[in-house]
Amino acid sequence: MKNSNLIEDWRNQKTANRQKHRKFVKKLHRKKGKKLDELGDELHEEVFREVDCLDCANCCTSIPPMLLRADISRISKHLGMKTTQFEAEYLVEDEDGDMVMNSTPCPFLDAENDNKCFIYEHRPKACRKYPHTDQLEFSQNLRLHAVNAQHCPAVFHILERMMENL
Repeated sequence: MKNSNLIEDWRNQKTANRQKHRKFVKKLHRKKGKKLDELGDELHEEVFREVDCLDCANCCTSIPPMLLRADISRISKHLGMKTTQFEAEYLVEDEDGDMVMNSTPCPFLDAENDNKCFIYEHRPKACRKYPHTDQLEFSQNLRLHAVNAQHCPAVFHILERMMENL
């Protein structure tokens, strides 16, 4: 456990700060570019030194991830299932036509023990990339950050620290 106080702070403040984060992210559209991405990477590293995803796992309990064909194939193979069987058992098509997990919490989350993922090495790309705040991709995902701050304490604190820096 790293710093559960940040997770508790997020739980207590996320709703009250929703509008503030939305307005801030809209303002960030004017600052898009390498400097914003570098700051995103820096703050991502800083916050994730303090927040352990296993202490929260809210993304796994509240956001069904989108799965690409490659994800479906990789996970099906790992589970020893045919892709059609995996799709029928675990997936549903959402309103955008994307394939997503058909239930939350994720059926591969070990919520009763340690919040680890049963298929971690084979998890979907969406899970690997979440919360989209690093790898010089912060500005490419601006529209997601205000929403994700409601689901992820790390995104919440990245935005809070970014507001202090800009």
